[in-house]
Amino acid sequence: MRRREFIGSIGVIATWPLAVRAQQQTPVIGFVSGGSPGTLGYLVNAFRQGLSDTGYVEGRNVAIEFRWAEGQYDRLPSLVADLVQRRVSVLAATTTPGALAAKAATNSIPIVFATDGDPVQLGLVASLNRPGGNVTGVTQLNVEVGSKRVELAHKLIPAARAIALLVNPANPLTQPVLNDSQAAARALGLQFHILEARNEGDFDEAFKAATDVHADAVIIASADPLFGSRAEQLGALALHHRLPAIYQFRRFAVAGGLASYGGNFLDSCIAKSVFIRAVS
Repeated sequence: MRRREFIGSIGVIATWPLAVRAQQQTPVIGFVSGGSPGTLGYLVNAFRQGLSDTGYVEGRNVAIEFRWAEGQYDRLPSLVADLVQRRVSVLAATTTPGALAAKAATNSIPIVFATDGDPVQLGLVASLNRPGGNVTGVTQLNVEVGSKRVELAHKLIPAARAIALLVNPANPLTQPVLNDSQAAARALGLQFHILEARNEGDFDEAFKAATDVHADAVIIASADPLFGSRAEQLGALALHHRLPAIYQFRRFAVAGGLASYGGNFLDSCIAKSVFIRAVS
């Protein structure tokens, strides 16, 4: 296995002295996400399972404080600040916006993140093999495979002449995904259209816009919890509008999308729990 693939699937690891949190009999995990509990419950279950596999059971020997931004990323700094004020043992950030907010809030509380992007380019860690500081985590490198989804669409729909990319402009990972996807479309001689959705209410209008510009396929940017938490809804919309669409998650394809291509976020949540066991 190549080094980059290994890092993408396992993540990057750093440890801190266990004595830092030894004063607390029951460690408290501050869990912060840019999404909502109603749509990301399966990820929370995977997170709890990962903790259980390493000997931590919520309510028995660990407590979890949950904070959800509900897609409003501007709320994340205050949510993280509240957890820092409560002096949690470790911060678990399940989205890139949450990870960036956590890093900006503290340089002493251990932070374990899960991100779709390159944590070095995002400024989360100093390097992949030596993260440094108080931050470590898991990266799926799904931003880096954005161009591969364009190539996949071209192979699956060889007659396609135009594709549309659905993005959330509020997400810090949007621009690199957009740049790579646009470059791939240009190399394949495809017309490229950008669709935007900042909340669930924008989804239907975005798919209508794709039909208006005569897009032959839609690719959904993987680097956003708004889309990830509503993969089934997006798949159903793709089916309703008769638009071939590609996204990261298998459940999107099951719901009506053409195909899925990307890492398994459930595995990331479980791996993140292992890292938390090491630093709490």
